[in-house]
Amino acid sequence: MFTRRAAILGAGQGLLLTGLAARMYYLQVMESDRYTVLADDNRISHRLLPPPRGLITDRFGVPLAINQQNYHILIVREQTPDVRRTLEVLNRIIDLGADTIERVERDVARKRSFVPVTVRDNLSWDEVARIGVNAPDLPGIIIDAGQLRDYPEGPHLAHAMGYVAAVSEKELTGDPLLELPGFRVGKNGVERVYDLALRGKAGTSQVEVNALGRVIRELDREEGQSGSTVVMTLDIELQRYTNQRLSDKESAAAVVLDVHNGEVLALASHPSYDPNAFTNGISHKLWNSLLNNEYAPLTNKATNGSYAPGSTFKMCVALAALDAGVITPEQRFFCPGHLDLGSSRFHCWKRGGHGWVNLHDSMKHSCDVYYYEISQKIGIDRIAAMARKLGLGEPTGIDLPTERSGLIPTRDWKEVQIGQRWQGGETLISAIGQGYVLATPLQLATMTARLASGKAVVPHLTRDHIDADGTTTRIVEEFPEMAINRAHLNHIRNAMNGVTNETRGTAYNSRIKIAGMEMAGKTGTSQVRRITMRERTTTGVIGNDKLPWKFRDHALFVAFAPIENPRYACAVIVEHGGSGSGVAAPIARDILIKAQELNSSAPGISATTYQPGGQVSRPGKAVEEPSES
Repeated sequence: MFTRRAAILGAGQGLLLTGLAARMYYLQVMESDRYTVLADDNRISHRLLPPPRGLITDRFGVPLAINQQNYHILIVREQTPDVRRTLEVLNRIIDLGADTIERVERDVARKRSFVPVTVRDNLSWDEVARIGVNAPDLPGIIIDAGQLRDYPEGPHLAHAMGYVAAVSEKELTGDPLLELPGFRVGKNGVERVYDLALRGKAGTSQVEVNALGRVIRELDREEGQSGSTVVMTLDIELQRYTNQRLSDKESAAAVVLDVHNGEVLALASHPSYDPNAFTNGISHKLWNSLLNNEYAPLTNKATNGSYAPGSTFKMCVALAALDAGVITPEQRFFCPGHLDLGSSRFHCWKRGGHGWVNLHDSMKHSCDVYYYEISQKIGIDRIAAMARKLGLGEPTGIDLPTERSGLIPTRDWKEVQIGQRWQGGETLISAIGQGYVLATPLQLATMTARLASGKAVVPHLTRDHIDADGTTTRIVEEFPEMAINRAHLNHIRNAMNGVTNETRGTAYNSRIKIAGMEMAGKTGTSQVRRITMRERTTTGVIGNDKLPWKFRDHALFVAFAPIENPRYACAVIVEHGGSGSGVAAPIARDILIKAQELNSSAPGISATTYQPGGQVSRPGKAVEEPSES
């Protein structure tokens, strides 16, 4: 006989069993598909594969940034009985060093036994072969292949190209691609500006893993899509020549532009550095040597070097005076070698003066007093307005990550920034490109291009983006005519022609003698120290060759060529080089000759002619057949 208590207990047990059976039915039958998917997610791991980084080429298809196969060694702890002994054997085959062995031992101890640890990158093929031959004595050692960014032109393009390096914590944006081991992003130059386009799209790999996360097998794989190919405006042959032409100077920069479309054909800053040193992490010793170098190889002087433009600024002052109607081209002023303003005396570079000069002669002889005179008639604000119209006093907008704006002072600027009123003597000093006036070589080249073409050109470094499917996006911009009287521009161009091609012009000795290639230009020599009255009146001005390097004048020269149909604008700055006519002008002359010989403004590659990895010929030049190897 069942008691009431036993009946209640049995009923309760029956109820629990019924509920358990119902729950099991729900999980195993009703939710079967859902939990099958969850189980697969635990068993199958989806992993990102880094895509090949896009290539960078010059305007004619010459590779400037490529991806080289990179071999590196890995070690797996669970596959070797003695990590230390394996590393010591490996050290006898290839050079590792004690520091590397200690670092690998630390990494191995911190990670799971099946997780590979990188021992060394950048193995040569000879080292790979030696490790392969000795594989039986190296349990747990794996040779893996990846890709490494390589810059075939090295220091020739470091400042324009930039470099890639490992992702820093500040650069993590949540994009899982950035968290991949060994993934690198653009840190400077074009590599940084177009980093997103160059990265491409990640691939995926489906692998089966066990409960510990160890990979059992790969189930599926979809390779990533390579980044876009970026075609630069640069002509690498002209770039090499420009660098070579600056190589015997302590510190210098040069820029060559197409005066019609703003394409940068050469952008050189000397001294330079090898961007390949940054790809896998630069050593402290090399970094400190670059950082502490007095000639600043890490600085792109073409875009970030601010210099007093000296007499290359006189075209702005003359144009401002013509535009304001305060002078005519034939109006003359007398230069006795100085001009007195109040109790101050402002000297011309020529001690005895130039006598009576008009606009043409003042530019040809670079007479300072002429510009002192006309600057008093127009004032600093109208000079500043014309300078900005010609591209000075603000960043040009070139596609590089950093660029200095230079400085074009005004009355308001001085009151706001310095808290003082503008003085009349400061207008005179500014009129010859000294005092507060500062400009970069790129700005001076832009100014010259605008004078030569009459267009408000803006410099840029890239022409095309070519996607993996061949779609081309061309970076083309139409530049408007500047609101400057064409007749006034012609007077300035004729005066610049007199500088280089008329007897007694300041750059006559550096003229281009090849018919049809002649250039028009302007010399500039900017002081970096104050010349004392005692030097001027008693002892004589100390020559640059007798001064320490840092106290010598900067040498500048700007020019365009050819005169009849301007195509190229060039600006050269040699830091503490001394004379603009004797040092900077010959460099610009040679560069402009080379640009015209190479036909550097030729169209270059396009979507119909370019194939990644293919060969593209220069206009008028045959493509060399690849040699067998």
